[in-house]
Amino acid sequence: MNILVINPGSTSTKIAVYEDDTPVLLRNIVHTPEELAPFDDVIEQQDLRRQLVLDELRQADIPIDFDAVIGRGGLVKPLEGGVYEINDLMIQDTLSGIALHNHACNLGCLIAHEIAATISGCRSFIADPGVVDELNDYARISGSPLMNRICIWHALNQRAIARRYAAEIGREYEDLNLIICHMGGGISVAAHDHGRAVDANNALDGEGPFSPERAGSLPAADLIRLCFSGKYNEKQLLKRIAGKAGLNAHLGTNNVKEIIQRIEDYGDTQAELILNAMLYHVAKSIAAEAAVLCGNIDAILLTGGLACSEYIVSRLRRRIGFLAPVHCFPGEDEMEALALNALDVLRGKREAKIYK
Repeated sequence: MNILVINPGSTSTKIAVYEDDTPVLLRNIVHTPEELAPFDDVIEQQDLRRQLVLDELRQADIPIDFDAVIGRGGLVKPLEGGVYEINDLMIQDTLSGIALHNHACNLGCLIAHEIAATISGCRSFIADPGVVDELNDYARISGSPLMNRICIWHALNQRAIARRYAAEIGREYEDLNLIICHMGGGISVAAHDHGRAVDANNALDGEGPFSPERAGSLPAADLIRLCFSGKYNEKQLLKRIAGKAGLNAHLGTNNVKEIIQRIEDYGDTQAELILNAMLYHVAKSIAAEAAVLCGNIDAILLTGGLACSEYIVSRLRRRIGFLAPVHCFPGEDEMEALALNALDVLRGKREAKIYK
């Protein structure tokens, strides 16, 4: 089975080609600010990014002939986890901006479907997009009936890491209670109860710990006063929630390696205070999910790019190690996870769900 994987991000498009479960091509196509500057909307980048993907395949002498093309899922309607065949409604909802988020992940299903449509017998999928919603009833309720809690989180990588950990210990993901924390530009923490993420934060724009680029939860009354202060317009304030927020707002950079270097090499006490405060709030969020699982936790899994840092992992272990064994899976398994999800459907091991 030949599978093409497409994973668009804000400044790059990752692609991979798999023959069954073996990667034969891995590429990261970087998009410069000058290249993306002419586009007011992420969706307008579709043609450019699709052509760059095709160019990369041709340069690698890989025929445009696949059994499946699977893209990173976008911010469409909330849905259960799993693999979804891309259909007209998913395309329509992506183009209409139903989730009100102009994020590059929305290009995944569009480009995957477009390329697959040119290949006879080729199917197109997404898997475990960030809007996977399996919250329990309690988790949806906030303190105001005007607003329900929603989750936008790193579902794909968290699920991939959960299955990888389960395989390593000879168990099934569906048999375990896990707390998983993905740490990247945004930070998501979820409680996985026997194969369902019953509690997770909105890591994209407004809940949970602050992160390198996100503000996380904020004092509500102060935020309302800021909205009516006249100092910022809506677009500027949204940037203060996601983008110019978190470490970036406090320290002028979202580069955690640089921040750690400032601490260790130059004794930057302000950088140390802010970074350790972020880890303090990450640990609090992990501990809160222990209550969701009533303390019945098989393991805590740390993943994402920040899990590569011993500075970060060691300090989190110190605060959360009493809850359950802590295991670290640095980086992301998104490309492999997407490929294996598609392969399972092609081999008949799983059934693709219908987006409706």
